[in-house]
Amino acid sequence: MLRIGITGGIGSGKTTVCRVFQVLEVPVFEADAEGRRILAEDPAVREAVTGAFGAEAYPQGGPDRGFLARTVFSDSSARARLNAIVHPAVRTAFARWAAEQDAPYVLMESALLADAGAIALDGLVLVTAPAALRLQRTMARDGADEQAVRARMAAQPDEERMRAAATQVIINDDRRPVIPQVLEVHQAQLQRAAR
Repeated sequence: MLRIGITGGIGSGKTTVCRVFQVLEVPVFEADAEGRRILAEDPAVREAVTGAFGAEAYPQGGPDRGFLARTVFSDSSARARLNAIVHPAVRTAFARWAAEQDAPYVLMESALLADAGAIALDGLVLVTAPAALRLQRTMARDGADEQAVRARMAAQPDEERMRAAATQVIINDDRRPVIPQVLEVHQAQLQRAAR
């Protein structure tokens, strides 16, 4: 079974693209959602995050994601500390999940795959869209202001780095149809898996 990453900046449309893959019966592991679950439920992660960021990180028994977001999106060293705690747990969860799947290939969806390191993947699909469109989509989706979204965009790997790491690209610019691009990627992965 192939393990394929799917990544893209905030507002690129990764989730929409992944839904199309799921319709094609491709299992999708949502790394960002799993990271949130681990942050909330894993005692070792909670202890490490509290040690790194203080009791404010878990003020009433659960993680204060707003506090953590404000802390890490404005400070790259804080972001690296948080990622060093959460990413290994997510990688372990992905390995367990992938071993349970029965499919020619699986997808791991994450905004940070170009930077995550130590994830053994057989390919990387980049979902891309123009920055202005990503900004507009994210503001509408999250009800966030422009400054907050720009800060989140700046904290993610830049597009050139993601393109350099990608083995396939899906352009989600509201002009080119996405489904034919997904079908092309899907067929290519099925052919690779059959070898």
